[in-house]
Amino acid sequence: MTTTTEALAPAHTPRMAFPEQAPEFYRAMVRLDQEAAKGLDPVLFHLVKIRASQVNHCAFCIDMHTKDALADGETVERIVQLSAWRESRHFYTERELAALALTEAVTLISENAVPDEVYAAAADHFEQAELARLLSAIVVINAWNRIAVTTLMVPGHYTPRGAQ
Repeated sequence: MTTTTEALAPAHTPRMAFPEQAPEFYRAMVRLDQEAAKGLDPVLFHLVKIRASQVNHCAFCIDMHTKDALADGETVERIVQLSAWRESRHFYTERELAALALTEAVTLISENAVPDEVYAAAADHFEQAELARLLSAIVVINAWNRIAVTTLMVPGHYTPRGAQ
């Protein structure tokens, strides 16, 4: 993992075990996440989750959703370029680019609201029902990010479904 013989820094201690402290809410969040995924392209769903998590500096969710994306066949190259997607447009479809722009606008809503041109571009690439699912996915990952960042969930221990 590291190219030096120096030991890695120790992991931080989480502030709380959120699922144990708010189990009903946690299960409701899982159901919301599952509902948001219905009708969305899984590749797009992964990109949205990773990008929102990058913007929110949510290490736990970046770890989780990157591993899920790789397990589902996403390429390392596209994941690596995601933090600079505007400069790496040629790695993504126009539809993915519109979704990434909407993801950032919603995630950073307090800065500029959601600009009309960003919403219009997304609406050009997604039918209304699918656009509603995309918005749902963005809202849910932002909620997850806020839980994980606030409770200091520790990245690095997640294993995707089906992985050994």
